[in-house]
Amino acid sequence: MKKLIYSFAVVAFFLTACKNSSTTTATESTTPTEQPAAAVADANVTEVSISGDDQMKFDTDEITVKAGQQVRLTLVHTGKLPKEGMGHNWILLKDGVDLDEFAGEAMKAKDTDYVPASREGDIIAHTKVIGGGESTTIDFAAPAPGTYQFLCSFPGHSGMMRGHFIVE
Repeated sequence: MKKLIYSFAVVAFFLTACKNSSTTTATESTTPTEQPAAAVADANVTEVSISGDDQMKFDTDEITVKAGQQVRLTLVHTGKLPKEGMGHNWILLKDGVDLDEFAGEAMKAKDTDYVPASREGDIIAHTKVIGGGESTTIDFAAPAPGTYQFLCSFPGHSGMMRGHFIVE
């Protein structure tokens, strides 16, 4: 009889412990209505991350988003070299812009992070130049549906660091 009472007490203890544990977990979780306004607004933002390395490569050559949505793009330089020798930026060009022609002019625009002032009208969005271990984030609205080109305009990088930005 003592074994039966002992077993029953152990089971009751575990059930009580589990009940208290689940109650604590539910209390700790946050419902969407309790989130700060900034967190709720971020639900409408598409987060995109792209990285570049010391071998002059982006980790992806294709990014897809929906037309009109807010895009928060983070460029990460995963290498170790400084921006003076192996800097990276990310530039999204408007439809119809010749990437190679743009890159040729950008190489001469060191003072403006390799974004030529004369070609600002050809750009949808761009980051600043960053070096190894750094990152930078920009926010912009995705353009109309279509396929756009992106590149790193640091001298000599656009041949390998380019890709397509697809808007559905």
